[in-house]
Amino acid sequence: MSGFIGILMLDTAFPRVVGDAGNADSYPFPVRLHVVAGAGSPDIVRGRAPDPALIAAFVAAARALEAEGALGIISTCGFLVHIQDALAAAVEIPVMVSTLSLYPALRLSFGTKPIGILTASRDSLLGGALQSAGVDPGAVHVAGMQDCAAFAGAILSHKSDQPDVLDSRAIARHCTDLARGMVAQHPGLGCFLLECGNLPPYAAAIRRATGRPVYGILDAAALLWRGAQG
Repeated sequence: MSGFIGILMLDTAFPRVVGDAGNADSYPFPVRLHVVAGAGSPDIVRGRAPDPALIAAFVAAARALEAEGALGIISTCGFLVHIQDALAAAVEIPVMVSTLSLYPALRLSFGTKPIGILTASRDSLLGGALQSAGVDPGAVHVAGMQDCAAFAGAILSHKSDQPDVLDSRAIARHCTDLARGMVAQHPGLGCFLLECGNLPPYAAAIRRATGRPVYGILDAAALLWRGAQG
């Protein structure tokens, strides 16, 4: 079957390294990137839905990808979970814009073991995004990358302030340290869920550091791709 997975991208300027949801080389199947103009990180990484004009822009982008032949749609930012329902209702193909949508399956898979969520912004996730995803904040352990200067300065800033070079080593160290700390505090942790589409490049390092499975938006994309193959 021909086709591709469509990727709704935030309007950013920082480098997208291999493994990032916004790098086409991160996928072993065809993808097509669609930047939603004006949708900067500060507009989306928050505890509530984007402004109505941006929601309309994302809906239009999803419909455009469907018209071009997309078999499914994901995104580069898990905080778009706030508009998951609106996007899914706007097209006839499956939509999973946030890794948080994988949570129910992981919850069943790991039984009583708690799940750790690594996110771009802890306050924003706990401030409304988990509720939008139908996740009980009391049932998960959350750590955020907002205090990592290399991450926040590049990824959470306004587009005009974003650098041309990404300090991937510093980001890798910070997220693996967060993950180790979560396991030390919660030894029964079953797995990690990466809310942020910029964190999958470090999934292997997190696995090695903690011995726990790690799931991200690339896994959601693979699920949609496999389901569409006849």
